[in-house]
Formats: sequence, C-alpha cells, structure tokens
Amino acid sequence: MHLRFLLLVSLSFVFSALCAQDTTSTSFGNGLINVVAKDSSWSTKSTFRVQTQYEGVLTDDNSYTDRYRVRRGRIKGNGWVGKDQKIKYKYEYDMVNGQVLDAVLRYEFAKNWEIWIGQTKLPGNIERVISSQSLQLVDRSILNARFNLDRDGGLQLHHTHFLGSVMVKEKLAFSQGEGLNSTNKSKGSSYTARLEIFPFGNFEKARGEYKSSDLRRTKTPKLMLGFVFDHNEQAIRSQGHIGSYFSNASRNLATVMADAHLKYKGLSIMLEYAQRYAENSSPVIAPIEDDHGTILVPGAVFYTGYAANAQAGYLFKSFWEIAGRFTMLRPEDQLLEDNKEQYTLGVSRYVYGHNLKIQTDASLLQEANGSSEVMFRLQTEFTF
Repeated sequence: MHLRFLLLVSLSFVFSALCAQDTTSTSFGNGLINVVAKDSSWSTKSTFRVQTQYEGVLTDDNSYTDRYRVRRGRIKGNGWVGKDQKIKYKYEYDMVNGQVLDAVLRYEFAKNWEIWIGQTKLPGNIERVISSQSLQLVDRSILNARFNLDRDGGLQLHHTHFLGSVMVKEKLAFSQGEGLNSTNKSKGSSYTARLEIFPFGNFEKARGEYKSSDLRRTKTPKLMLGFVFDHNEQAIRSQGHIGSYFSNASRNLATVMADAHLKYKGLSIMLEYAQRYAENSSPVIAPIEDDHGTILVPGAVFYTGYAANAQAGYLFKSFWEIAGRFTMLRPEDQLLEDNKEQYTLGVSRYVYGHNLKIQTDASLLQEANGSSEVMFRLQTEFTF
C-alpha cells in the first residue's frame, strides 16, 4: 500500500511538472510542487510535512519512561479544476500509519454554498478541526482525545452569509458514522451540524479561526463562537466515530459541543466544552453469560460524560510564544472511571510560522484516586 501510493504521488509530480506553467514554490512551506496548468484549467499543490517528537513520562512511583518517534508524517495536497475554480479537491496520506486521511471534492454550486463529497474531518470541535500542523501546544487535549468526531466518509453542506457585519457559517454533514476508512456496511448513520458566528466579522486571513496562535498579531479583535450537535445512530465504536469496535453491541450516541476562539494583538484564547450521552439507554452493556459463567456475548462500554478545556497563549514580536491549558474530564458515573484534570504549559519558537517551528510543553495529569503523572515533550515541525 505504501509503495503504490508513493509511486502514484511521484508520477503525479512528474505529470504536473510536464504540464504545468510554473513549478517553483513562492515561499518555504508553500509546497514541493505548486503549479497551474498552461490553460489555467487546473492547479495542484503538494506538500510534505513531518513532526518528530521526544516524550518522557514520570509517574508517582518515580519511574521514568520515554520515547523518540516520528509523531506525524504526511503527504498532502489540494487544488482546483476548471477556470472558474468552483471545483476543488484535497487529499492527505498518513505515512506513519499507512492510510488515507482526506480524499474530498468540494463544489461551489451557488454563491456561498459548497457541497463536499468524500472523506474528511467532520465539522466538530475547533481543536480537532485545527490541523495538527497549526497547534499552539505540542498536541491536542484529553477533551479532544475522548470526545472529538474525527474524520468520516459522506456528504457535507457548507453555507456562509452575513447578518449586517456579523458573519455566520452553517455546516451540515451526513456520514457513515464509523469513522476513518471504514469499509464495513454501516448499521446506522451520523448527522452533524455546526453553527459558527463571527461577531466582529471574518478573521484577517482565510480560515484564521482554525490557526491556534495569533501569528498575524490581529489588529482588531476577532472572535468565533461555535456550536455543534452530532447524532450517531447505532454506533458500534466506543467513542462513536473512533474507539474500539463492538461486534454485538450498538447505541445511539448524541454529542453536544460549544467552543470559542479569540485573537487580538498576539493574544489567543480558546475555550471548549463537550458532552456525549447514550440516548434513552445506558452506555454500559453487560455481557451475556451461561449458567456456568461462560461469556456468550461480550459486554461493551461506550464512553460518555463531559469535559471542558481552556487555553491561552501570547505571541511576542520575536515569534516566541508562551501558552497554557487546563482540561477537566468527567466520565459518566456508570463507566467507573476516575475524573481527570490536566495542566499544560508550553513554549514555542516559530521560525517560518507553522511550517518550521520548535515546541515544548510539560503537563501534569491528576486523577481523582490521587495518582498523577508528569509528561514532558519536545517537538519539531517542518513542512515543505
């Protein structure tokens, strides 16, 4: 699979170079291949990015474990087809895990209306939709680990309009419900809606709301408020779109989310809330046993509960940034899991924005049973 995909990408680079008008990238991080056809009928940009990471964890018993790894390695690209540029595409391949992440077509069928077809991120919590390349800290929070909607295959409808100076975006998704690269037939489907409100108008750069840090040192305050609801019908994974698969169990899961993102003169603040519950049923399904205690049908536990996340950072004019995050995790009582709280402090140095940066952070994770651990991470990001 790896060799076939890499061969295909290599051939596409050669084809692009032969047919293109310009094969020179304008700046670092703007793509290994960045071309427009001679007749302006199509374009493509292909990018390669790698994250390398050191991680060390110190536990209560003073044991220290660590690892050094390639955290992420991606080949990604996008472009448009047609001189009116109304058809756009995006793809992304994960070289570390050997799987396609994004494969989506976007069609602007009317002014401010787009339909998306394929596999890509669902319009869920802001922290998940922000690219792992554009994070303010080394990685996402434990809220995101438990409650994010991740990627799924299906259809999405996006619309933008204005109410005076206030910009409003509506995003709807109809998807399979089993998440990334699911090939089995689905028992149910997932329905996702996200509403975004920009009280002070659009951010200074397109999709600037989905860049964690205020690298542009926004001159006037910019704010996005987001609200999400997802109904996953007959989910067969422990966290809806992600998590363990259950062969003999399913639940209708509902997820509600709210988030906010503010940027102003180097300051960035992000707030998130997420809650998941099993609709009209328990998230715990007991195993079925015979008279001798032999398990005939295994049980299942769907992760439910709620979490909150607060994060803030300040970017200095020297492009050093300090950031902090507090996350609380509250699983539902029936899960018999401990409440958790995590405190994170990080420092970043942006050399070429998010395309070349060094980040480090330290986190303290505390559980209600009294146990705790300290995690230290050092990460580099480079994108060509």
